[in-house]
Amino acid sequence: MVRVPQEPAPDLLRIATIGSVDDGKSTLIGRLLVESGSIYRDQLASVERTSQLRGDEYLDIALITDGLRAEREQSITIDVAYRFLSTPRRRFILLDCPGHVQYTRNMVTGASKADVVLIVLDVRRGVLEQSRRHATIASLLRVPHAVVCVNKMDLVDWSEDAFDVVRAQFEDYAARLSIVDTVFIPTSALVGDNLTRRSEHMQWYEGPTLLYHLDHVYHGADRNLIDLRFPVQLVIRPHSSDPLLHDYRAYAGQVVSGVVRPGEPVVILPAGIESTIESVSSFDGPLTEAYPPMSVRLTLMEDLDIARGDVICRPGNRPQVGQDLEAVVCSLTPAPLRPGNA
Repeated sequence: MVRVPQEPAPDLLRIATIGSVDDGKSTLIGRLLVESGSIYRDQLASVERTSQLRGDEYLDIALITDGLRAEREQSITIDVAYRFLSTPRRRFILLDCPGHVQYTRNMVTGASKADVVLIVLDVRRGVLEQSRRHATIASLLRVPHAVVCVNKMDLVDWSEDAFDVVRAQFEDYAARLSIVDTVFIPTSALVGDNLTRRSEHMQWYEGPTLLYHLDHVYHGADRNLIDLRFPVQLVIRPHSSDPLLHDYRAYAGQVVSGVVRPGEPVVILPAGIESTIESVSSFDGPLTEAYPPMSVRLTLMEDLDIARGDVICRPGNRPQVGQDLEAVVCSLTPAPLRPGNA
């Protein structure tokens, strides 16, 4: 059988949309999906019917991401909504995070795996307390890239001065954070200006549209390709009478950092047992190498006692093993943290 060479898969970018309540996060994502052709006709028709039944005078695009009944009744986002978008250059996972302070912990879940945070601000209200809280959490989670969409520009007559005021507010606060790459884009999610097409109302803005910028964000340098860390999530032992599979043992997980290849020596912690990688494979078949954030399975030359939670790394590049650690703890409860509390 002749294997036809396949085109390399487009790059994947995870984007968490954060910000305060009613700043337009869900509408922005919905408009981005509609204008990029990422919504099926039946989905759009369902949103149109729901908008009519609610008596809305316009198509409420926010309903594309607000799928829970309580979200549609209250016009707020409660749970993290996952939507997918692709271009010839890149694939995107869009995470619409709730803005209400009551659901901040849901926002943390959405932003914890993000490569980019998309911070949406209402140009009339500026940087609010919840906006600052979300930006701070994104910084604590070490999200390296941020796009600040100063939204609802149509409600201030597309004013450059209004945009500059909000930009200065956020820049002053962000100077205390660890987000190293921040871009500001004036947008109107309701009518689609500067999302996938340049705005005719804001000729003073000379930067890229939102989709163009997201399509060209360089995040390859954000990954650690030196220190191999492979936490074992599952030990695969097929229950089969096939003699070829009787002794099969593989270890599945996600490559957190580093690069792993067949034939390379490794050590399994905490036992400290050394071995050699026999094969690296994914759902699509054998691989010559695996790197973050790929989920793969590894086989070793020897049969070893390895369990979920063990870490596979390089013999000469081991993580520090100890009982004490230093961490930044983000508490989402009004009660203060005290020693001895669960």
